Amino acid sequence: MPITDDEGLDRLLDADTVAVIGCSTTPGKAAHDVPAYLQRHGYRVIPVNPFADEVLGEPAYDELADVEADVDLVNVFRPSEEIPEILGAVRERHAERGDAGAAWIQLGISHDEAAADAESDGIEVVQDRCMKVEHKRLRG
Repeated sequence: MPITDDEGLDRLLDADTVAVIGCSTTPGKAAHDVPAYLQRHGYRVIPVNPFADEVLGEPAYDELADVEADVDLVNVFRPSEEIPEILGAVRERHAERGDAGAAWIQLGISHDEAAADAESDGIEVVQDRCMKVEHKRLRG
C-alpha cells in the first residue's frame, strides 16, 4: 500500500539524490519548479528528460538506466498511463544496483497496480502527492 502517513513521507524526504523523470526545462511548469525547489533545499536533482541536454544546471539523462550516480528516490512527472513502464525501470534498477528504493509519483498521477508491483519488489511508493508541498508542510 502506498505511503500516505506523515512518518513515512518524512522518512522519504531524507533522500539526498532524486532522479526526476519528466523534469522540464520550462519555468512555471510544476515539473520544473518542484525540482528547482528541491535543489534549493539541498537535494541533488538528476533530471531525466530525453529532449533536454541540461535542466537546472545539471546534465539530463535520456532514461533512468543511464543515470550513473546512486539514486535514493525517483520523482515522477509523467502521465498515469506511463507509470507501469516507469516503475518497471525503477524495479529493474533497484534489483540490479540496490538503489532507487523509493518512487514519489506527483500530484494527480497514480497507478495502483504498478505501485503494488513495485512495492512487492521492496520499493516504497508515494502516489498523487506533491513532494514540494509535503516538504514545506513537514519540514517548513
